[in-house]
Amino acid sequence: MHMLGAESAVIDPFKIRNYLLSIEHHIGRRKAAFFAMLGYARANWQVFAQLMRRHAESEHATLTAVTPFGSKYTVVEYVTGPTTRSATIISVWIIRTGETFPRLVIAYRGELR
Repeated sequence: MHMLGAESAVIDPFKIRNYLLSIEHHIGRRKAAFFAMLGYARANWQVFAQLMRRHAESEHATLTAVTPFGSKYTVVEYVTGPTTRSATIISVWIIRTGETFPRLVIAYRGELR
């Protein structure tokens, strides 16, 4: 399934730099360590943002919940990072009620290969 408005997906740079790729963040550091194994780091956060954009535009989006706040989608894709290591990355998106584009909620580790 393709998410409505995926070409206009909102991917917050602050969330990527200061949470998902931050080894200093008390919760995000475990995610950052995983993404670093694949070659994604705060220094090249734009590359990770491009990966998330490809996730948003993926045909593998699955509608996982419809709430009063909006529709949530999950994308599970196997990727090869800049280090040539591969893993499954899971991203979660929301299309808020009244909006026509997805916003990145979170991304996290799937299976490492």
